[in-house]
Amino acid sequence: MSTEKHFASQADLAEKTVSFTQLSEHAWAYTAEGDPNTGIVIGDDAVLVADTQATPAMAADVIRRIREVTDKPIRYVVLTHYHAVRVLGASAYQPQQILASQDTYDLIVERGEADKASEIGRFPRLFRDVESVPPGLTWPTLTFTGKMTLWLGQLEVQLLQLGRGHTKGDTVVWLPQERTLLSGDLVEFDATPYAGDAYFQDWPKTLDNIAALQPRALVPGRGPALKGEAEVARGLEVTRAFISDVWTHVKAGADAGKDLKTVYRETYAALQPRYGHWVIFDHCMPFDVTRCYDEATAHRDPRIWTAERDRQMWATLEG
Repeated sequence: MSTEKHFASQADLAEKTVSFTQLSEHAWAYTAEGDPNTGIVIGDDAVLVADTQATPAMAADVIRRIREVTDKPIRYVVLTHYHAVRVLGASAYQPQQILASQDTYDLIVERGEADKASEIGRFPRLFRDVESVPPGLTWPTLTFTGKMTLWLGQLEVQLLQLGRGHTKGDTVVWLPQERTLLSGDLVEFDATPYAGDAYFQDWPKTLDNIAALQPRALVPGRGPALKGEAEVARGLEVTRAFISDVWTHVKAGADAGKDLKTVYRETYAALQPRYGHWVIFDHCMPFDVTRCYDEATAHRDPRIWTAERDRQMWATLEG
């Protein structure tokens, strides 16, 4: 076993240093060196939290940071997508409403239970005190299609579906008055995009739609908060480059009739020099290439990951 890579991120046990950064008058970023981020909007009369952390115990640290700067009620939780590491901490906030796209709701119905078991198996450290998660799944109480506008007093908050990418249900939180965006996992910085449930051919166009908003600040799904138009542009650029590079290499291999394992080895070798230093590169690549190969061959829509499928894939590509 000593020569075999640990399955997914089970060997990743080092705690990360948390930062809580103000990006604009009303927006804050909770980031942790490439672990999943949380975005916070502090409005005139209430607080909105986008992406909850993986467990209520971990969400408690987000709440502690929020309480250092405001005592306003946390009224809204936004799920930018359905992944367990983003949603299972929701109960800690005791929100009045949990908001998500209808596409995200549909994905929870279809694959929420399987995804929960899969993710907890992959990322033990990210589900600290997993026993604090209440039974069942995190369910939205309000859903929308395309666009929803909230008013936190005089502050306008838009929830937007700008296209498919990381999942088919991706939602961004946009503050038009401050040109600040909470992107969820559509944008990553110094962290490898997880694309196991992605739409590779759609994702670059969705990033173009984000760029068209001309954000001045952005909270990515992982990595440091991006301040200023130049940093935001860089975050969009590197995310787009990674997704495009994976697609280019995998599609060429699939078109040449190569099997998945061969395509994986060739794509990993091609991308490792440029992206191998990014957080969770080794974790994401087997899932990303497998999904990309599916999309390039027979599966336009992502197949459901289960704990069993995770291990079978890992054994095939990394065993």
